[in-house]
Amino acid sequence: MALSKRAFIFDMDGTIVDNMSFHTASWITFFQRRGKDIDPDAFFIATAGRQGKEILHSYLGDHLDDAEIAALVHEKEAVYRELYEPHRKTVAGFEQLVGLAKGPGVALAVATAAPPANIVFTLDGLDLRRHFDAIVGAADVARGKPEPDVFLLAAERCGVAPEHCIVFEDAPLGVEAARRAGMRAVVLTTTLPASAFAEFDNVIHIASDFSAFTIDALFAA
Repeated sequence: MALSKRAFIFDMDGTIVDNMSFHTASWITFFQRRGKDIDPDAFFIATAGRQGKEILHSYLGDHLDDAEIAALVHEKEAVYRELYEPHRKTVAGFEQLVGLAKGPGVALAVATAAPPANIVFTLDGLDLRRHFDAIVGAADVARGKPEPDVFLLAAERCGVAPEHCIVFEDAPLGVEAARRAGMRAVVLTTTLPASAFAEFDNVIHIASDFSAFTIDALFAA
């Protein structure tokens, strides 16, 4: 596939859907079951964009084997889906933006740390899969954000050079992953204020939702 197009690459949780408070709530429940209390704000900053297995190893130890990790991830994500399902919807302006992007031939991808079941839950539950040329999740790459793997694979599957990709993110680890991938980033303040992203020189826009964006302005930034 020729590297000639431009691409929008969307993080999913906290970006396409405003659900990070439900993820945090499910982690709090998960850890409380094990006698551990976590600070929600600090936990989000430290973990948003990382894969579930990485979070579990960090908080519960490296002694857990793959089967134990898989079972624990399943438990946590089941709690999350039960909490978030009644609230499931896209962030304002998302479907309008992706509709506009298709006209000038902008490739569209999802690059998420979510496991397959959560990708199905969100993208199929909201009938969004039809919009995307590529979907990359936790099962497709070895390392989560802030490593750039998920964004680079999404760009490769779209046939677009990294410098012609714009990433949409809500978390510092995701913006750092975009920076390491050589991509510009648009930040949505669904969870953190704009000040949380002041250190990143690859951020071109910060907004509360997608409604104010135009295709030409984003790529001109």
